[in-house]
Amino acid sequence: QVQLVESGGGLVQPGGSLSLSCAASGITWDDYSIGWFRQAPGKEREFVGTISRSGGSTHYEDYVKGRFTISRDKAVNTVYLQMNDLKPEDTAVYYCAVNRPGGSFYKPEGYDNWGQGTRVTVSS
Repeated sequence: QVQLVESGGGLVQPGGSLSLSCAASGITWDDYSIGWFRQAPGKEREFVGTISRSGGSTHYEDYVKGRFTISRDKAVNTVYLQMNDLKPEDTAVYYCAVNRPGGSFYKPEGYDNWGQGTRVTVSS
C-alpha cells in the first residue's frame, strides 16, 4: 500500500524559513515524479512545484519561484520542500502526491496517493 507522509510544518514569522518532508512507503520511488500542492482555507488546492523521477528537473509556480526549492533523496525515499522568505499568503496545508504517468504536473487531478498534509502558518 502506497503511503506518503508530510512533516515539518509549523508557525513561522514572515521572512522565515521552513523545510517540509514527504516520506514514501510502498512505492518504487524512482519511478514517479512528485508534486507539492497547498490549500489555504476556503481556497482550492493549488500547485506549488514538482520534481522529476531523477531529481534533475524541477518546476515551480510563479508565486514561489526563487523562494522554494524541491529536492529528493532516493536513499531515504523522501522529497523535500525548502521554503524561504515566507509570506503570510503562503499560509496553507501543504501536500505531496505521486504524479500519475501521463497526468498533468500542474493540476491535482494528475496526482494520486496524497499525504495527509502538514500545516504551515506564516504570521507575526
